[in-house]
Amino acid sequence: MESLPCLGCKGLCCGPVPVTENELKRIKKKIKTMPSKIRSELESQNRYFGTCIFYDINNDRCGIHSVRPEICRMFGYYKELVCFRNPELATKNMEPSDFKVYAGMLTIDFTWDDFK
Repeated sequence: MESLPCLGCKGLCCGPVPVTENELKRIKKKIKTMPSKIRSELESQNRYFGTCIFYDINNDRCGIHSVRPEICRMFGYYKELVCFRNPELATKNMEPSDFKVYAGMLTIDFTWDDFK
């Protein structure tokens, strides 16, 4: 499968990100086990307005990739979540069962203060 052209994107499509309660729990666990230096560097970055708080703009990648929300895993491959740099990858449709109940949005409802 072809991958998304994220290199050089700087997270412009990454946010705000809706998260479920279970995703929040996994993210909090990841943040707690993250080395303090890495956590501090990630937290202190200046991102574009609306970009996910966990997008590592210095390294041009997701700072919590192993526990990223499901919506991030689906992005670019579903017609409802098109990557503007490679829209032809979006070949799948979301089913009504794919829509979850979200606890809120990273960057808007949940900030770094919620993960300390």
